[in-house]
Amino acid sequence: MHQLSPRRRSLVLAICCMSLLIVSLDNTVLNVALPSMQRELHTTTSGLQWTIDAYTLVLASLLMLAGSTADRIGRKRVFMAGLVVFTAGSLLCSLAPNLESLVAFRMVQAVGGSMLNPVAMSIITNTFTDSRERARAIGAWGAVVGISMAAGPLVGGLLVEAVDWRAIFWINIPIGLAALLLTLRYIPESRAPHARRPDPVGQLLVITLFGALTYAIIEAPHSGAGTVLPFAAIALIALLGLLRYEPRRPEPLIDLRFFRSAPFSGATVIAISAFATLGGFLFLSTLYLQSVRGLDALHAGLWMLPMAAPTFLCAPLSGRLVGSRGPRLPLLIAGVAMTAGGVLFAAFDAETSDLSRLAGYVLFGIGFGFVNAPITNTAVSGMPRAQAGVAAAVASTSRQLGQTLGVAVIGSVLAAGVGASAFAPAFVDAARPGWWILTACGGAVLVLGALTSGRWARGTAERVASRLASTETLRLARGASVAVGRLPGRPPSGTSADR
Repeated sequence: MHQLSPRRRSLVLAICCMSLLIVSLDNTVLNVALPSMQRELHTTTSGLQWTIDAYTLVLASLLMLAGSTADRIGRKRVFMAGLVVFTAGSLLCSLAPNLESLVAFRMVQAVGGSMLNPVAMSIITNTFTDSRERARAIGAWGAVVGISMAAGPLVGGLLVEAVDWRAIFWINIPIGLAALLLTLRYIPESRAPHARRPDPVGQLLVITLFGALTYAIIEAPHSGAGTVLPFAAIALIALLGLLRYEPRRPEPLIDLRFFRSAPFSGATVIAISAFATLGGFLFLSTLYLQSVRGLDALHAGLWMLPMAAPTFLCAPLSGRLVGSRGPRLPLLIAGVAMTAGGVLFAAFDAETSDLSRLAGYVLFGIGFGFVNAPITNTAVSGMPRAQAGVAAAVASTSRQLGQTLGVAVIGSVLAAGVGASAFAPAFVDAARPGWWILTACGGAVLVLGALTSGRWARGTAERVASRLASTETLRLARGASVAVGRLPGRPPSGTSADR
């Protein structure tokens, strides 16, 4: 990608942020609408879990494929296709007649969403080539999550109260169409010099792993071991297959060498932990405020502001800190805040008091605001720019997988705790183990943030980046050699003319 003017780069960033806004807004809006959907569609807790996880599961499964495909056939082209599919999926969701149709249409949305976030991050990475400028751009990108968290519950609450839950999908349509027209006009096309070839076996193994694992977790409280254990076994077999098959491919879907970099591995696990915390937190909070406290969707959305506002304010600050001082301090702040917030709910039943609930929400918002920028920056920094789409897709996959697991695990723990009891009286005690799980996830962010951001960790990243760059150079040289050998008038190498 040729160097763009500062104004054009800012416009490219804004367009990419619009795509993140509709993807992030969709989840925060949906959480507020869950109780309304439950009443109209007559579904259980597991049904609510599937309306969220069907989306995040497909998203997580296809992100790496979308990133590598965009590097190969053109980032702008894939990005525009994603906007079209996501917008169409949103329209279908608003027309869904039952739970099964809604889950299916959410999966259509996710196919489009998988073409947006990693591709947008790859566009940003290739547009902002200066490391400090890129960190600030990623901080602005992270602030959009805060905007969606602030606006989503309020907009969702207003739409649910004024119309019904179907209206929450309408807001994606004008934003998606506007982003599509702006992309067509302002974003230049770009490709990787040597993009990875398709890996259908690896892609199938990823889909099998994520799908079987999520199904086993969500259905565990309702189905017997005879139903759950086979899916758990399938997930394990798929994982072992990935670990055995991918290193044997010259251009794998998941380059396992990435994980020899301690910062990259740390960022992956931190992303899973942080977004599991977010998914579980929103799921528990929404159900408590509406199904236990009896608040309507709008007032429940207002209660989300103490979490959303700190996320919005801290995300750009985190980006600037990453650009000036590195990822260590933002990760430590995020880990401390998330862990403290989890302890308030797990040990002190913070949801039962307005003051303690407010404090817990603020702490979660601070933690989540600080965690996003260092995850993204660490995932793509040091990697060859030709593989930016793949590296960004792994980071995005980790986020979606974390949110999928957070909703699946926390929802299943809640369902098992409530059992046959009345939902509202049993909620606080049934949710306590879930809050302890979220506290442990916050602790993982803190510990891994400290371990994977020091001098030793940076050394591993430099060695991995050097190996990857050497491999990339060798591949390009081989590709050039093959191309020269096929020039008109020259026989391919290895023929009798060469000998």
